[in-house]
Amino acid sequence: MRDLAKNIRLPSIDDLFSTEEERQDAKLEKIQILPLSELHPFEGHPFQVRDDEEMDKMVDSVKEYGVMTPAIVRPRRDGGYEIVAGHRRCHASRRAGVDTMPCIVRDMDDDTAIILMVDSNCQREHILPSEKAKAYEMKLEAIKRQGRRSDLTSGQVGPKLEERRSNQIVAEKAGESVKQVQRFIRLNKLTPDLMQLVDDGRLKTTPAVELSYLTPEEQEEFLSYMEEEGCTPSLSQAQKLKAASKESVLTKDTIHEIMSARSPSVKPREPQLTIAVSKVERYFPKGFSSEQMESTILKLLENYYRKRQDYER
Repeated sequence: MRDLAKNIRLPSIDDLFSTEEERQDAKLEKIQILPLSELHPFEGHPFQVRDDEEMDKMVDSVKEYGVMTPAIVRPRRDGGYEIVAGHRRCHASRRAGVDTMPCIVRDMDDDTAIILMVDSNCQREHILPSEKAKAYEMKLEAIKRQGRRSDLTSGQVGPKLEERRSNQIVAEKAGESVKQVQRFIRLNKLTPDLMQLVDDGRLKTTPAVELSYLTPEEQEEFLSYMEEEGCTPSLSQAQKLKAASKESVLTKDTIHEIMSARSPSVKPREPQLTIAVSKVERYFPKGFSSEQMESTILKLLENYYRKRQDYER
C-alpha cells in the first residue's frame, strides 16, 4: 500500500483551477525578454563573432528596430542561460547599447544543443574553413553519440556503417558532399599556424588536407620552409610530402627536394599568326571560305619565296 501511495500523483492547486487549454498553453515555448548579463556563450562555440561590415549593419538594425528574431537559449546549471543560437545578435545588442534581448528558453541536452547550434550557424554566407572544420566535427560526434544511445541495432550494423550514416546526415544538412565534410573535419589535424593560412586564403584547402597527415613537428618544419621561400605547395607536392611523412623520411632536405623539383618540361606551343578575315577578304572572290583564303595565301607566299631565291642567285 505504501508503494502504491508513492506512485499516486495528486493534482496541484494550479491544475485544479486551470482549464486544459491553459495547461497546454503553459507547455508552449514563449518569447522571454532576458537581460544580456544572464546570457553566456555556448561552450566550445566554433564560430567567430567578428566586428565586420555585416556586424555594423546588424548593430544599426538593432538600434532602429531591435532584435527581430529571438535567440534560442537553454538554462545553465550555474545560473543564467547558455546561448545556443544568437551569439551575433547578442553581440550586436551589446554594441547597440541594449540591455535585453528576446529569447526562447528551451531545455535540451548537450548533443541536441550542439546540433542546433551548428545548423543555425552553417547557413551564414561567410564561414571560415576552420569554423566549418570544428563545427562539422562537433556535430558528427554529437550525432554518433545520439545514435549509440537510441539506435538499438547500432551494434549490429557496425561502426563503419554508423560512421557513414553520421557523415551523410552532416553532409546533407550542410549542402556538402560526404567527402567534402570529411576533408573539412581532417583540417582539424593542422597546427594553428597552418590553419590560419587556410583561413587567410594563402593555403588552399585540398593541399592543406594532405599536409594534415604530417606530424605537428613536420608541419612546423614545413611552415618554416614556406615562410623562408615564400611559397605554398601544389596538391602534387603536398601528396609527396604526405608520402614521405608516412615513410618517416620527411626531413628538411626532403622538403627542399620535393618543393624545388621542377615538373617535366613541356614542348612550347608553336607560335601562331592570326589575320582577321575582314583585313584580307577584299582580295578574294566573294564567297571564299577562310580555308580557301589560307590556301591561296600560302601558295602566293611559296611563289614569292621562289622568286626571291632566284633573284638572290
